[in-house]
Amino acid sequence: MISRLTGLLAEKAPPHVLVDVNGVGYEVSVPMSTFYNLPELGARVTLLTQFIVREDAQLLYGFLTAAERESFRELIKISGVGPRIALALLSGLAADELAQAVAAQDASRLVKVPGIGKKTAERLLLELKGKLAPALAIPGFAVVSDKQSDILQALIALGYSDKEAQLALKALPADVSVSEGIKQALKALAR
Repeated sequence: MISRLTGLLAEKAPPHVLVDVNGVGYEVSVPMSTFYNLPELGARVTLLTQFIVREDAQLLYGFLTAAERESFRELIKISGVGPRIALALLSGLAADELAQAVAAQDASRLVKVPGIGKKTAERLLLELKGKLAPALAIPGFAVVSDKQSDILQALIALGYSDKEAQLALKALPADVSVSEGIKQALKALAR
């Protein structure tokens, strides 16, 4: 599985980019939220990716943040929502806006995205409820690495609230491994 690409940004043509990784060009589909934040052509770029293999194609989707990729993964798990609709949603709403809309059960924000009707929006809200954690639940706090994202998801899976998990994560050293981070966070939460 391809999880991350780091290379030179060779081409930009929405919604696709071409990343040259040591002479191999990877065509990656990205949401517009990622596209607008990409560096200029020829600059070094790192994209978190989701590799999807279908009967007729092998597709690579890229994201600048772990929150975008996690939102994409949750969206494509929903029956009837494929990668194209998931990209459209993440192009119309930032990952934290989508999480806030789901938390507030606000279908009107989803309906503003082209291709999303009222019934689809309501189904998305129902299916995603409790699955997307707003990245900005604590002012000034954002998950910045895959390790931090993995630790946060593990703590939430163990039954801690988003706020508790984020507070525990904030107290950890930045270079901690996932397993050690989970141990330290659990010790801090047990106090």
